Amino acid sequence: MSERQQPWSDEAATHGRILVLSDNPISRAITSIATAVGREVHVEPADDGGPGLHPQAGDAVVLCDHDAPDAPGVLRAALASPAAYVAMMASRHRAVSLLDELVEEGVDVGALHVPAGHNLGGRGPGEIALSVVAEIVAESYGRPGGPMRD
Repeated sequence: MSERQQPWSDEAATHGRILVLSDNPISRAITSIATAVGREVHVEPADDGGPGLHPQAGDAVVLCDHDAPDAPGVLRAALASPAAYVAMMASRHRAVSLLDELVEEGVDVGALHVPAGHNLGGRGPGEIALSVVAEIVAESYGRPGGPMRD
């Protein structure tokens, strides 16, 4: 009799935190989904960046409000940090002026994920959060995401 094979591992992987600015329906859904997959999440509710997110190596930083007063400061700090993933919720069109501002300052925005998440087509907060958490998980394992059948 052979041993049953399971498609998962009971060994807990170590991952950085998911740091989210600010508190809104998408960030709350990110918290629910990321917690369900075993990730630690910290939401900074103050849309001005509050006391700061202070990303560490392996952390993921998600700016859920591109109109937040301190969005440029949060992105500047996150991109200069050892964070493994930095993303912003915004369409490419809406992000252009903010990205231009950062580039003018000499900030390398090449590692910035904008829009955040995988292209799942979702429109609701939970669906958007699912795409962001999926991208964070894929990035943490060095995977591109996408169908398993490929």
